[in-house]
Amino acid sequence: MWDDAFPSFLIGLREGLEAGLIVSILVATLVRSDQKSRLPQVWTGVLAAVALALSFGAVLTFTAANLSGTAQEAFGGTLSVVAVAFVTGMVFWMRRSARNLSSEIREKVTAALAMGSGMLVLTSFLAVGREGLETSLFLWTTARSAGEATGPAIGAAIGLLLATGLCWGLYRRVLKINLTRFFTGTGLVLIVIAAGVLSYGLRDLQEGGVLPGGHAYAFDLSGSLDAGSWYATLVQGVFNLTVTMTWLQVAGYLGYLAVVLTLFVRGLRPAAPKPAPAVVEQAAGEEAAEPAPAATPAAGRRWLLPAALVTVPAVAAAAVIAFSDGKPAGAATVTVSDAQAECGKGFTVPQPGRQTFQMHNTGSKTSEVYLVNPATSAVYGEIEGLAPGTTRPLTATIGSGDLAWRCVPTGGDPVTSASVHVTGGTAVKAVLPVAEDDLKAPLDQYKGYVNGGLAELLTLTQKLQADVHGGDLTAAKADWLTAHLRYSSLGAAYGTFADLDKKINGRADGLPAGVADQDFTGFHRVEYGLWHGQSAADLTPAADRLSADVADLVQKFPGQDFDAADLPLRSHEILENTLQFELSGGTDEGSGTNLATAEANVAGTRELLTVLQPLIEQRSPELLATVNAGMKRVGDLLAGAHRADGSWTPVQQLDPRTRAQLNGATGQLLEDLAPIPDLLEIRKSA
Repeated sequence: MWDDAFPSFLIGLREGLEAGLIVSILVATLVRSDQKSRLPQVWTGVLAAVALALSFGAVLTFTAANLSGTAQEAFGGTLSVVAVAFVTGMVFWMRRSARNLSSEIREKVTAALAMGSGMLVLTSFLAVGREGLETSLFLWTTARSAGEATGPAIGAAIGLLLATGLCWGLYRRVLKINLTRFFTGTGLVLIVIAAGVLSYGLRDLQEGGVLPGGHAYAFDLSGSLDAGSWYATLVQGVFNLTVTMTWLQVAGYLGYLAVVLTLFVRGLRPAAPKPAPAVVEQAAGEEAAEPAPAATPAAGRRWLLPAALVTVPAVAAAAVIAFSDGKPAGAATVTVSDAQAECGKGFTVPQPGRQTFQMHNTGSKTSEVYLVNPATSAVYGEIEGLAPGTTRPLTATIGSGDLAWRCVPTGGDPVTSASVHVTGGTAVKAVLPVAEDDLKAPLDQYKGYVNGGLAELLTLTQKLQADVHGGDLTAAKADWLTAHLRYSSLGAAYGTFADLDKKINGRADGLPAGVADQDFTGFHRVEYGLWHGQSAADLTPAADRLSADVADLVQKFPGQDFDAADLPLRSHEILENTLQFELSGGTDEGSGTNLATAEANVAGTRELLTVLQPLIEQRSPELLATVNAGMKRVGDLLAGAHRADGSWTPVQQLDPRTRAQLNGATGQLLEDLAPIPDLLEIRKSA
């Protein structure tokens, strides 16, 4: 975690100090000009800029989370490249502007004061907003490359707090900082870090299919260097360099360093013949003498720090590899192959405890490899997609019992190595694999549930259609809700409804004409008309189309391809959509029944868990108990919103405490459900 914190700490410190200096100068200028009454305008702009930065980070996270795996790689890679461009521009701009920052800001404040309060708010917003957006983008990119957000968030928070303290010291005139030296030194470090971010982004673009060369490796040190070791983790966390890199990554990394470092170093001011005192304006607006920067080194010496930043980590890593063979004690190289005699070659009886094995594919096919109990096929560790000729580490906790390697080549039959028996260790929990046949019975059971639900849905929508044709819109409102809830309880099948789901339950969001768009159809179109005073004649085409689309779905669903692997995924995704759309009120078109829909989603999730229960109970009975308790908690909170007269409390009318409890309970339930897809993942080791 802490290795991932340093880049974020540095960006938080630099951007925080830059934004803090701007705010300090704005405040100081107003104070000195006897304009303290205008300070709230500055803070309004600052708070708006902070809100913009936080919203930007949320949009990035939400957008990425709703993309497919390949699209996420392409999206993340593109933003990594954009982040590098922003950071590079920031580094060069601050190197040029550090010494004149105060005078430039004062000129802008003076102009804003002359033009009114709106311009002062806008000046502070623009001055701080740029740093906020850059920080959000860089932190999002850093967190994504780290695979977790805790370390980057802590690093950024510490950097921002330190920057705040420094700005306060400058404002109170108890501290002096040579800003030119500070931004030059941190700029050099950021350039090296940005080169790693660029390399990581290029790899994402390759994995997303945007750039070629994803399998053209410049080097693969996984056979001699433990990717999970402290030093490899540190280098990857700080510099984004990994033990395996493609030619494009290496070219991007070295090319960026060569060009940007050269331009940066050449832009440093040459040494003056005789240093003289310089007057530096403090953040508080006071003028005080500060010694001028020491004479800049000669051209050759200017390269000393950049060269050290690049070479010292490389030399240190080489020394570690030389003295430790790059592997932790006990690491063994094990062969992966589709040949019986080669699979697991080099595997000897391991010691109990956490062990790392270097898995080397000597075969001609990309393979998966599993460390298993040969009698039960329980999995203790696995690697997917091990390419021929490559080596990757596999870390597993070893306990007492029999162990063997199972090699599964692409398009070939599984091969299991000879087993070994480990003694002296404790019992270690393993993952009991799921085969595709294991999900066949639950799939058939659930398809039967959906077919029955669709037949009932067709009857309900036809009744709704008849209400509209007869002009009885009061009955239509009641029957609309009944039909919509029945559809909402079939959530696990949405993925197989294809385009019909958009027709039956689509939203107006994103349509050019909104609720008036001709493509806005289905339940929500009828809901909008019923609760916005449209006549029966206006609603008849929408009701007819809804009934026709449901009939079309009833006919087509039995022939749709329902992937068995989707069942475990849906156990999490149904309530994920509930939290995103229903509990936010985002799908309400006037009926105020979002909570009723949420209850139907919970019922659909419960039905899905029922058919998966035997598989879950066999692998993690305690997880099932936790999930069931969470389902009851959410169900009870939703039931409390169902009024005695049969109506439902709209989401927006819930008291803040109840709404927070409901959101919190649903979020916790999602966390409880999250392990199920991995627990019931179809594994070829089975």
